[in-house]
Amino acid sequence: MSKRIGIQVVLGIWALLIVAPLVWTLLASFKSNAEIFGDALQLPGELRWDNWVRAWERANVGRYLLNTVVVVFFGVAGTMLLSSMAAYVLARYRFPGNRLIYGLFVSGMAFPVFLALVPLFFVVDGLGLLNTHVGLVLVYIAYSLPFTVFFLTSFFRGLPDAVAEAALIDGASHTRTFFQVMLPMAKPGLVSLTIFNVLGQWNQYLLPLVLLSGDKSKWVITQGVADISVIAGYEADWPALFAALSMTVLPVVLAYIVFQRHIQSGLTSGAVK
Repeated sequence: MSKRIGIQVVLGIWALLIVAPLVWTLLASFKSNAEIFGDALQLPGELRWDNWVRAWERANVGRYLLNTVVVVFFGVAGTMLLSSMAAYVLARYRFPGNRLIYGLFVSGMAFPVFLALVPLFFVVDGLGLLNTHVGLVLVYIAYSLPFTVFFLTSFFRGLPDAVAEAALIDGASHTRTFFQVMLPMAKPGLVSLTIFNVLGQWNQYLLPLVLLSGDKSKWVITQGVADISVIAGYEADWPALFAALSMTVLPVVLAYIVFQRHIQSGLTSGAVK
């Protein structure tokens, strides 16, 4: 009993450390500059929606959010399609080099992004994709594949062989067996990893900073928020900055709340299998 209470206390403290900054950021988006630099626990005197309007219109947060949605949508879609196919082949088929390829994918998770920034810049520039959303999407996919393939491979290994064999006996091709039989069975894992990839790509800052440093109209939300903090020098519009941060955080929080059960069921299924 005491052990359970201790765990609950620790989890409560952890939840408070996570939720408190989010709540403070949301409240600060309705405050004035004086209130922000005053008592940290003070509630806003009024709901100043003009802070959100300035962030949306003058700071171009709307454009940055749209760019982020487009880039993350195609980045996650490409990641899940390619990684699911690669993971399925690595998990279900035996061929020379299988373990080597799987090992290369796993080793990719240990490779820091910043070590490849300079060669990555010249590779993307050589392909003519620098300062384009296409180039950023391709890089997102490349850096998301190791993590996704690693977890999906374990998930596909846990699926029953009898189902795939029955589909092949009935005349289904390997491609049809994958897309119509095995892929739907892996839905819990796919949903969980999709959410994790959305979170990772949505919050990415270093790669867009290097690959989209030119045209500001193509920037993503993390670049836009960083720009708001320095756009006015010593007279930075802090309320608009916190409003922009709230706009950035809220979609991710809402997505997690909506898909929370899917994430937990997917992780549990993968662990049990």
